[in-house]
Amino acid sequence: MNNTIFLETSHFKDFGGWVLDQQFIGQMFNPYLLAHGLGEPVADAVSKVEVGYPGTYHVWCRTKNWASIVPNKVSAGESPGRFNLIFDHVLLEHEFGTESSEWAWEYGGTVELDLHTEIRLHDLTGFDGRCDAIVLSTSSTIELPNTKDGFKHFRKVYGKQREPEERLYDFVVVGAGVAGICAAVAAARKGLSVALIHDRDVLGGNNSSEVRVQLGGKVNLPPFEAIGNVVNEIDHRSNRNARPAEEYRDDLKWKVVSEQENIDLFTSTYVDEVQLDDSVIVSISARNLKNGQVTRFIAPLFSDCSGDATLGYLAGAEFRMGRESFEETRESIAPEKEDQMTLGTSVMWYSEETADDQQFPLTPWALSFNDETCQKAKKGDWDWEAGIGRDHIDEFEFIRDYSLLAIYGNWSYLKNFSFLKDEYRKRKLEWVAYIGGKRESRRLMGDIVISQHDIDNKVKYEDACVTTSWSIDLHEPKIIEGFEYESFRARAKKARVEPFSIPYRALYSKNIPNLFMAGRNISVTHVALGAVRVMKTTGMMGEVVGLAASSCIKNKVFPRQLYSIYLNEFLDVLQKGVPSKK
Repeated sequence: MNNTIFLETSHFKDFGGWVLDQQFIGQMFNPYLLAHGLGEPVADAVSKVEVGYPGTYHVWCRTKNWASIVPNKVSAGESPGRFNLIFDHVLLEHEFGTESSEWAWEYGGTVELDLHTEIRLHDLTGFDGRCDAIVLSTSSTIELPNTKDGFKHFRKVYGKQREPEERLYDFVVVGAGVAGICAAVAAARKGLSVALIHDRDVLGGNNSSEVRVQLGGKVNLPPFEAIGNVVNEIDHRSNRNARPAEEYRDDLKWKVVSEQENIDLFTSTYVDEVQLDDSVIVSISARNLKNGQVTRFIAPLFSDCSGDATLGYLAGAEFRMGRESFEETRESIAPEKEDQMTLGTSVMWYSEETADDQQFPLTPWALSFNDETCQKAKKGDWDWEAGIGRDHIDEFEFIRDYSLLAIYGNWSYLKNFSFLKDEYRKRKLEWVAYIGGKRESRRLMGDIVISQHDIDNKVKYEDACVTTSWSIDLHEPKIIEGFEYESFRARAKKARVEPFSIPYRALYSKNIPNLFMAGRNISVTHVALGAVRVMKTTGMMGEVVGLAASSCIKNKVFPRQLYSIYLNEFLDVLQKGVPSKK
């Protein structure tokens, strides 16, 4: 008899020292467990398996030799992401994470399984071993999944299935970064029933303890000085990046959302399907990454606050990526020809001075440095930025991993070889982000696309609603003389501007009638994004979108009709702002 068991590691009951990484589901179809130990092996992830039929099982893990993204740098034996599987204290000898540079199934041999078996992911290095799924089968010829549909089929046939649920709301917000939190709270305080869906357990996005970016920009600016009050409620009151976790007040964001009436919060929940009726979103389907529960969210209005415009993309919303040409936009900062250049992603880090000597492993698989090219740093701020010009959707795992190879390689050189090694002798690499701080990817197109001309000329739109206070802040790679790889550092090129008020028509989709957006995915050119992407500004966008949703529900219209029919009434709503918590 052929018996097959499909185990998604995100469903493990005890992650141990491993962490759940969901950033790349759109490309590799699953979240995965990551052994992010900064060179110290992490505690085992553990789960129980109901085998059903005892016997001999073939074992496969889906994983990758992640450091081999840099050609000619790493062999199988040197792979930093090595791990074992342990079945009821029986160690499977194969070391996983040593083969393909792409996500693939590694065969580990066979194991004898009883009816009830404990399985452990056993990390060997502390350097970001990863595994998203394990297959156990009495057949050696089973076809393993490597596509979205393949995984969906495997979950249905071999995994633990739960009955799908349906939930009805007035307003569904996807993404609980600063913009999404503010949109959900604003709508809920106006009486709407709100679902807030987030693919992580920690709220706040780039402003969370997982990424640790300050809240940039200013709030409570004309023409609507009440806009920004919700941002103030979740503001951690610090203007520093890459600091200890508690400084970013995850607890404060959680408290504001969880204590707000009318909001149902769905964490570790990933939206992967959209149901449409003549371009109108009828519902969206989302999967809980930890237990597999699929929920269908039905609502008249939705907002994409996901950063990557995941909801808009799945719905077929018109979007842009990269830089527009000067010929198209006539922006003085625009390039002569359009391209796919985007701002990069920061992977920040910091170290701490200790009382004792601190060791750090040699990293022959990481990027190579010498006394001229090493970065003489004790902390990595926003300017540890990689991937400028790469595709921040399809190449995002490469970008994050490349940053890790730079950070580990640089730190290892400083500690073990550099002329500064005595200075670094007692320093410990305390924290390295594994969630990338992304600046730019898809931008959803609205009825207005904000450009540099609007900002430079301070164009006064009748539906102006959120005022920017940031410069046009664009980045370019920082060249390290003598360094043989692509850049992982950045320079900022800032063009100072006067405050500019974003029109409401840039906050809803031009071709999906019931879709709002707030955050870095709004309707702007690449150049204009440089001024609107900071989080106090995006939080105010969220407040406006939440208020707009309440006005749409009241008047039974879609976002475009709120502008064309009820603009004056909506401006009065903005004047009053979001009600304070009762």
